[in-house]
Amino acid sequence: MSRTYKATGINLKTQALGESDKIVTILTREFGLIRAVAPGARKHNSSLGGRSGMFVVNELLIAKGRSLDKITQAQTLKTYPGLAKDLGKLAASQYLAEIVLCEALSEQPQEELYDLFNEHLHRLEAVSSTNPSGVLAHLAHGVFHLLALAGLTPQVQICCLSQRPLKPDFTDPNWQVGFSIAAGGTISLEARERLRREGEREIREMRKDQYPMTAVAPLGETPRPHCLPNAPSPIPNTQTVVVHRQEIPVISSRLSAMELALLQHLSQPEIMQIDGARDHNWLSVEQILRQYAQYQLGRPIRSATLIDSYFAANHDATV
Repeated sequence: MSRTYKATGINLKTQALGESDKIVTILTREFGLIRAVAPGARKHNSSLGGRSGMFVVNELLIAKGRSLDKITQAQTLKTYPGLAKDLGKLAASQYLAEIVLCEALSEQPQEELYDLFNEHLHRLEAVSSTNPSGVLAHLAHGVFHLLALAGLTPQVQICCLSQRPLKPDFTDPNWQVGFSIAAGGTISLEARERLRREGEREIREMRKDQYPMTAVAPLGETPRPHCLPNAPSPIPNTQTVVVHRQEIPVISSRLSAMELALLQHLSQPEIMQIDGARDHNWLSVEQILRQYAQYQLGRPIRSATLIDSYFAANHDATV
């Protein structure tokens, strides 16, 4: 006789199996990620039909199997009906579920991840359907917190180069700060430019020491020795050397003062209302977090395309 165990979990993913069964991927508090068969769940009168749906929280009795475990009993504890009634909320929930699937471990308790995911589903469901930016804000909040729980928090409070605090300047309409995915967070454009200039100066000095008879040409041009005007120069491309030696980070995107302020506030337990924030600001923040999360997780977030389509169609947003 197969051994059985109890678990409390939320359904993250389902797929058809055979003519009437489902395979359900469940995040449980006690055992992390499990995959189990819900027998007969696709039959019209099955007691497991509704209980095997997306984002349903069940108390489960599961029988151990050779390849897949089997759900023998399920008692529903909670559902999120409001998510299915709004395409934006549903897309955002699936987006968060993909991140959870990447982060969750199997055969280990995942209480923090379980509680955090349910908390953000609850917040998404509570957002007013007339407040599209609220969906984006809560999505970004959820992504940031999930990354933080996995130890993958992007640096948004200080410059990754200078280690100095960054404060948005709302008095300058052209103020910007860079975000580097590879560097792990925000980059002061002034600090990056200063690093680039220092690198140029170092290379020029190095060239003068190593090639005293060589004219120093502007970056991007290849100088030739005075003694052989038409001879090819053995000196490597200066710009390539500067970037490699100084490790000048590539700027993935640029944020306005408002966008940096929103990104910085995501580390707080609750979303703080910032006067002047618009849909396009939250779209920019979500895009930055999406690219960063995909880089850290090593895979695309497929549900993110639903967010793009939803806001492009309903709010004339260009992503």
